[in-house]
Amino acid sequence: MNISDIQNEIIRLKKEKDICILAHSYQAKEILEVADFTGDSYKLSVDASKVGNKNIVMSGVRFMAETCKLLSPDKRVYLPNPDAGCSMADQMDRELIEQMKERLPGYTVVAYINTTADLKTVCDVCVTSSSAVEICRKIDNDKILFIPDCNLGAYVAAQIPEKEFKLVSGGCPIHACVNTDDVKKAKALHPDAELLVHPECTPRVCAEADYIGSTSGIMNYAINSGKTEFIIGTEISIQEHLQYRCPDKRFYYLTQKLICPNMKSTTLVDLYNCVAGKGGEEILLDSDTITKARRCIDEMIRLGS
Repeated sequence: MNISDIQNEIIRLKKEKDICILAHSYQAKEILEVADFTGDSYKLSVDASKVGNKNIVMSGVRFMAETCKLLSPDKRVYLPNPDAGCSMADQMDRELIEQMKERLPGYTVVAYINTTADLKTVCDVCVTSSSAVEICRKIDNDKILFIPDCNLGAYVAAQIPEKEFKLVSGGCPIHACVNTDDVKKAKALHPDAELLVHPECTPRVCAEADYIGSTSGIMNYAINSGKTEFIIGTEISIQEHLQYRCPDKRFYYLTQKLICPNMKSTTLVDLYNCVAGKGGEEILLDSDTITKARRCIDEMIRLGS
């Protein structure tokens, strides 16, 4: 079978089996083409909660599938590649944060969406990279413990200097590996290009950027901008996707180091095997975890509205 044959079979099977396919923006182009919804992780979970399909396949990583299950507990949620994890989400566990809460009484615990469902059960508010500043500003507390990404936390703290932030040394190792030397090299090669970066990059890299935002924010900025050249400072797949969306513009990766092995681990064949019932893993969460983890997501929705 070639790529188009597999894609056609996936499309046939998802209709036959009442499956809605979600694909994170970092997934391969051939996977995005057969998905019903694409975008950032939380947006995809909301999309899934609104459709009538009883079966959801999240082509991304485990914490994304867990979030989808939290918002759609009555649906069956599947992860095509069971080994697709997230280095950031696995850095901290519930026991560590419970200990930190004891040492920092009076702090509101803000959890980035890139965390496990189990960790969310002991957090107060959840945020996405696009909503973090707004949500943290609206929290009725001047003391915030932000986990797990210290770079995103530093970016948020800089926008809200009137509040006190405690950060933990954690985050995305892919975005964090980018340095100012990478920026200098990219700008020297492409002097007319604007630099667009994700706030999971270090503060020093963000300070060099023309735009800082979520994955969807970066894509929308580049698509709608009157500029024609961009250096993309997030997972390398976004440069490729933007090339397809805007063939009249030029997109360059900030560095080849921006490759996420977890996002690249899911293949089109993994997705095919999952919808065919020959692979993947169903995400199962007990009712207590769902109830407790939903609280911080519901609080994000309340503050965001």
